[in-house]
Amino acid sequence: QVQLRESGPGLLKPSQTLTLTCAVSGDAITTNYYYWNWIRQPPGKGLEWMGAISYSGITHYIPSLKSRTSISRDTSKNHFTLQLSSVTPEDTAVYYCAGGNTSPFGSWGQGNQVTVSS
Repeated sequence: QVQLRESGPGLLKPSQTLTLTCAVSGDAITTNYYYWNWIRQPPGKGLEWMGAISYSGITHYIPSLKSRTSISRDTSKNHFTLQLSSVTPEDTAVYYCAGGNTSPFGSWGQGNQVTVSS
């Protein structure tokens, strides 16, 4: 089973761009059939899937965030990255990366609290 670890800022101002990185260990992110996801949980609300990148580099996004979201990968570093532009206080949440092949959400990172405040 792979291990995932998020890293990134904890505090942003409105209109800034959030960049989070998920480092993967235990297997290559290009190994067949892995999907790598970003999920968030706003305070007091449920989990929201944001998007994913496949082992082959194909990306998928939830329509409501597609215009502000970009997921990319660096195969040399074995990590994948989330960028969310023009953040507002409504983007305050715990952000998780998750991945797997037999189960796309089989492994999760520890979560990264992101607060957007002026």
